[in-house]
Amino acid sequence: MASNFSSVPILDWSLTTSPDRKPEFLAQLRHALINVGFLYLSNPPVARADIDAVVDYAPRLFDLPQAAKDKLLMANSEHFLGYSKLGAEITKGRTDQREQYDFATPYEARWKPGEPEYLRLWGPSQWPDEELLPGFKETFLRYLAQVEKLSYEFIGLLAEAFGLPKEIMKGFYEPRRADAAPREGRQLLQASPHPGLQVQNLSGAWIDAPPIPGTFVVNIGKALETVTQGLANATSHRVLSPPKGSTPRYSIPFFQNIAQRITVKDIKLEFSPEILQLKEQRGEVGATDSVNYTEYGLLPTGQVNLIGRVK
Repeated sequence: MASNFSSVPILDWSLTTSPDRKPEFLAQLRHALINVGFLYLSNPPVARADIDAVVDYAPRLFDLPQAAKDKLLMANSEHFLGYSKLGAEITKGRTDQREQYDFATPYEARWKPGEPEYLRLWGPSQWPDEELLPGFKETFLRYLAQVEKLSYEFIGLLAEAFGLPKEIMKGFYEPRRADAAPREGRQLLQASPHPGLQVQNLSGAWIDAPPIPGTFVVNIGKALETVTQGLANATSHRVLSPPKGSTPRYSIPFFQNIAQRITVKDIKLEFSPEILQLKEQRGEVGATDSVNYTEYGLLPTGQVNLIGRVK
């Protein structure tokens, strides 16, 4: 019988700053990674003023005139960055009932003719006109920089939680490249009070993950599940639409990319018998409702992401 969960654990980032309490955080993180695949992170090292600012900008961003949104259509960007209309995204063969913007940390396109097409995925974002949304680009880039820094610190703690040197995952990533929406490990700021996010537990039941003020929701992606030999659990999740007549639900996800040319099957991490035993104690994971990429063990991650984008 698999070790199961009925709620998503809350981890306090401030414990990482105390030498006496950091082991407590690592133990909680290890449990969350192996048995849950999701966690809340409280007291994250991101300025509260910047979190509040991007939350305040969210409804204003989507309230822009349609003509201004259409100038930013994702179809204009070979990097799949920009605006997606309501109903333009598809998940599991069904139309998603959401509008979406994809922005990324600053990056100049480096693709050259003859190189793999997936290298064209990374490049500059499309931003709303400054006069329509004054200060948005500057504020959002400042927020992204802080969350990106947090993501690199978090992956070091993940390594430590598995008994590995914290620097061992550095080659897994290319610095200065992350998107505010999808790739690998994810941090989610639930930017309105609406419930709806649900996480699938090990026996296939859906568990609510409602908004908790002052937290990010963190989940593990398929590539990390693959490279950790299944120790980290890439748990399926879904979002239920707000009831008819409700106000809109806003969320601000941050997805940390991994290096495009890496094929994760080529990365070999050596875990202690004690750590591997924790996976055995968890037991076999039951059937889950998942659309996670299955190609991570076969193809370069950039190609996997391109396939996912085209799908």
